[in-house]
Order: sequence, then structure tokens, then C-alpha cells
Amino acid sequence: HVQLVESGGGSVQAGGSLTLSCAASGNIFNTHCVAWFRQAPGKEREGVATIYPTGNGTYYADSVKGRFTISRDSAKNTIYLQMSSLNAEDTAMYYCAAARVVWVPGILRAADVDYWGQGTQVTVS
Repeated sequence: HVQLVESGGGSVQAGGSLTLSCAASGNIFNTHCVAWFRQAPGKEREGVATIYPTGNGTYYADSVKGRFTISRDSAKNTIYLQMSSLNAEDTAMYYCAAARVVWVPGILRAADVDYWGQGTQVTVS
């Protein structure tokens, strides 16, 4: 069983930056992809970014391309989501997720997630 713990959420002014972290309970990066999702009140959970095992690339939702960067530190079993040029539409609960998928052409679907973190709130005003 994989445990994922997010941190780094908070309140930020529009135009600002924030970095989220997701610590995994073990070294899963060779066998799992890891993704960030977000869910705003009254809206469906949407995929934001996915990072596949080394060499298999990263994918972003169109709404965050050029502003968000997903990365990993294998030595720390941690995934990051660097967010910049934040706007009010980025306000949401952000979730880290993992799946036993080494590659699909695009963002991981919520239906394919095997493990979810508890979420961390990001508020942009």
C-alpha cells in the first residue's frame, strides 16, 4: 500500500507562486506514475500534471501549461508541483495521486488512480 502526503498549500495573491510537495511512503517512481489533481467547489476533479517513470515524460493540462512544473526527487521519494502566475481559477484542493501505470499518452485519468493523498488547499486571491 502506498501512502501519499501533500504539503505546501496556502493562500497567495494573484500572480504569485507556490510549490506543493507530495511525499510517498516508498520508492515507487520506477513502477508508478504520480500526478497532481485539483478540485474546486462544485467542479469535477481534474488532472493537472502527470510525471511518468524516468524517460516517459510529463504531461500538463492546457490550463496550466507554461505556468506549472511537475518534478521528482527520487532520493527523497517526493514529487513537487511548482506553480507560478497563479490566478483565481487555480483556487482548489490539490491532490497527489499515484497509479501502477508506466505510461499513457497524456494526463492520468482519475479513474486510473490507485492511491490518493489527503489534499492540500490552494487559495488565490
